[in-house]
Amino acid sequence: MITNTINPIALSFGAVSIRWYGLLFSCGFIMGYIIMQFLFKRKGYKGEDLDKLLFYIFLGTVIGARLAHCLIYEPDYYLSHPIDILKVWQGGLASHGGTVGVFLAIFLFLRNKKYRFFELTDMLCIPVALVCTLIRIGNYCNSEILGKFTHSDYGVVFARLGENMPRHPVQLYESLTYFMIFILLVCIYFYYKKRPEGFILGLLLTLVFTSRMLLEPFKEEQAQYTTGFWNVGSLLSIPFVILGLAVIYYSFHKQNKTGTHHES
Repeated sequence: MITNTINPIALSFGAVSIRWYGLLFSCGFIMGYIIMQFLFKRKGYKGEDLDKLLFYIFLGTVIGARLAHCLIYEPDYYLSHPIDILKVWQGGLASHGGTVGVFLAIFLFLRNKKYRFFELTDMLCIPVALVCTLIRIGNYCNSEILGKFTHSDYGVVFARLGENMPRHPVQLYESLTYFMIFILLVCIYFYYKKRPEGFILGLLLTLVFTSRMLLEPFKEEQAQYTTGFWNVGSLLSIPFVILGLAVIYYSFHKQNKTGTHHES
């Protein structure tokens, strides 16, 4: 049994405080930028295009994740207090909405650009998996997205919440899972030379949201309402798993039809 006494505030400068969540979120984007710089250089692509792309993605992620959290998990409160939707610093981001936001950002970027959608998304999937890893560690530091009580000596006691019973550290379960997906995608990207374009995107969607569905039963319900046997997080993951499988099927079908494959 472990006791979590982590202060969610990592650094303070007078009245200004930097929380672990924000710090890890920012570090994830910085590391993602470095990874994408490397991948863009290997392709001979323009660095200024990458800057514009990641700016779009950052906005799409934050806006999509914030709106999804407010309107899906706590609709009654935020529809009554709409101005609070803008208070991102108070927490509350949903990965499902962030995923949709990223797709919309990529589509906006691709207007009048010569990049191929699946080629670009396959590259982006690698840093995305790493960002997800760090975000869940941030959730653990914030003592949020809690797991259910284990009713045993196993687990983590979130003492900052005034608790004395251990819970499943589901944030760390997810973080470890996403890191393993990150390693897998790196290996596939660099060593599976004959993969079809879109395969990595489909694999990321399938693995990430399947893992979400498997781990959701260990979590406390985050929504203000119940949906029966499946909680809201599980139900929202189903379309993304289906989409991921469809993209994998399409990528191989297209490769077999054209006889071409992707070279990293």
